[in-house]
Amino acid sequence: MHFTLIDRILERTDSTLIAIKHVSSAEEYLQDHFPGFPVLPGVMMLEAMTQAARSLVDHDNTAEQPWVLGQAKALKYGAFVRPGATIRITMNLHKRNDDGSIDFKGDVRLIEPETDSTNDLPVACSGRITLRPTTAGVHS
Repeated sequence: MHFTLIDRILERTDSTLIAIKHVSSAEEYLQDHFPGFPVLPGVMMLEAMTQAARSLVDHDNTAEQPWVLGQAKALKYGAFVRPGATIRITMNLHKRNDDGSIDFKGDVRLIEPETDSTNDLPVACSGRITLRPTTAGVHS
């Protein structure tokens, strides 16, 4: 199954990407998580961070090999993301490693109209991830 958890890229530099995703009640993965109180699963927030980081390193879609999630560290979850909400995904390139992998720091924040500053938005997920290129002939 292929799905996109990035609706629009708001900002991109060589080291930072900011994107948004509107969470619709029609999204399949919300049906069972949880009945009566649907919320965006934490693994889907991690996937949104991974897709944003991948878009940052391969924004021209010219990579010879696709990037995959190699590691997730220090993940913390906070605010619930309900259907109808919009999230803001920010990924910062932290370090390029000798083995070809790339470390990122990032977060997913819940956009609330009454909040004055993007720094004050509630954190739904934060942590560090490592993307690595796939090896030839191996699909991860």
